[in-house]
Amino acid sequence: MTDPTGRDLVLTRLIPAPLAALYRAWTEPALLKRWFAPHPFTVADAETDPRPGGSTRIVMRGPDGAEFASAGVYLDLVENARIVFTDAYTHAWEPAAKPFFTGIITFAPEGGGTRYTALARHWNAEDRAAHEAMGFHDGWGRCTDQLAALAARL
Repeated sequence: MTDPTGRDLVLTRLIPAPLAALYRAWTEPALLKRWFAPHPFTVADAETDPRPGGSTRIVMRGPDGAEFASAGVYLDLVENARIVFTDAYTHAWEPAAKPFFTGIITFAPEGGGTRYTALARHWNAEDRAAHEAMGFHDGWGRCTDQLAALAARL
């Protein structure tokens, strides 16, 4: 996948789990809490309304107890195939103070498993660089390992 704009960060993996398990892990709050934050961080709270225009809110907690909330809305969902969300809106189409990225998560059958792709499309190249410097590949990679382990058990 090429990115002529310089705004995308992408992580892709072949995960030995069914599409439906991965989709559930992304859309059900109880499951999100089990994988979404890279250990030793945890998810203190997760709320989802998985429909176009529905809100999502996730609160990660660091080992020191500090909490980091992120809110957004779903733009598009195709069950077991795609989830598109953005932090450009916090809820009910209320604009965010500083939009950062749109997430495009896709699930495709491949070789008895699922080709999982997480694309973070940023508003500009500077935001992309900042996200990469924050540890996108390591953090999202560790979360994907946790997601894969959970999905294999669902």
